[in-house]
Amino acid sequence: MNINTFLANAVKKKASDVHLVTGVVPVIRYNQRLVFLDLPVLKSEEVMAMARQVLDGHGDKLKVFEQKGEIDLSYRIADIGYFRINCYRQRGVIGIAARIINNAIPTIDALELPEIIKHLARQNKGLILVTGPTGSGKSTTLAAMIEQINREKACHIVTLEDPIEYNHENHKCIITQREIGRDSNSFPEALRAALRQDPDVIMIGEMRDLETISIAITAAETGHLVMATLHTINAAQTIERIIDSFQPTHQQQIRIQLANTLVGIISQRLILRKDDSGLIATIECLTSNAAVRNLIREGKAHQLYSVIETGSRYGMITMDKHLQSLYDNGIITSEALKENANDLERINEYLERNNGSDSQLNKKKSLK
Repeated sequence: MNINTFLANAVKKKASDVHLVTGVVPVIRYNQRLVFLDLPVLKSEEVMAMARQVLDGHGDKLKVFEQKGEIDLSYRIADIGYFRINCYRQRGVIGIAARIINNAIPTIDALELPEIIKHLARQNKGLILVTGPTGSGKSTTLAAMIEQINREKACHIVTLEDPIEYNHENHKCIITQREIGRDSNSFPEALRAALRQDPDVIMIGEMRDLETISIAITAAETGHLVMATLHTINAAQTIERIIDSFQPTHQQQIRIQLANTLVGIISQRLILRKDDSGLIATIECLTSNAAVRNLIREGKAHQLYSVIETGSRYGMITMDKHLQSLYDNGIITSEALKENANDLERINEYLERNNGSDSQLNKKKSLK
């Protein structure tokens, strides 16, 4: 059984993910929903054969998988596209999860992200963090920001990824893309080496460990623009996660370093569009100013939300405000607004004041 057939069909169906698990029919994810395909249940030997097909062309990764029981890698099918694949064992049998990577790198405008994202991408130094749960579009946002830099100014961009998701072409920039496990052994090693490669911008696919976080902050301190992702859900949790990664005796020093280097935090999640045509990112954005820096230094990250609420002139936006904007423009439903709101009571009050049904909203728009 050929895995390329499943992946090619998933691309045609505009799915985001493919799941091939022993004892289950093939499954795709379309617009965040799992769809079970009308195909036979997969047998253990079939899934193992597909895993071997993917792993055989990647050096010793088959051996590593057999030893560890899981492995990440990138995979390409000519004329079809790129895929991020995770092979794993579960209950003693094989499973494969494949994420479909869009060949075309979207622009910030195409993603319908707020204008502040462009402003952040134009910074020359400091630390920019893109956060959110798995599958929230963090890599796509970073790719769009890298693409903007690539088209606007001449510099050297080094990306450290596991695996590489988007393949950038050089426009005004030289873009060096290094894959962890293939081009370097680890994020810390690759990040140390990047500092000796004359970079202007360093993009880190994920800040997974203390060492990577520490080097990233140091790189931002020394005049580089560092962009990275974290699996956190908002700005306050992001700051706390970074600080808590360090020993208590070092935390005050890290607060000072982080306060001095942080440029912005973009926290996002994906929501189904009202017309069911796809997903759109909803954003919380924190940008650094004197108030933000003081709260970080003083260990008062929990107060950052109130700064974001009042910081619109600095480009800041709360998740609820962005959700409300998407709803007002007819992009998401009132149900999606309520399901994703942080302050549900305030959102309900807003909907009541505005006769908050989608039909009412559309009627108002048609009268304008």
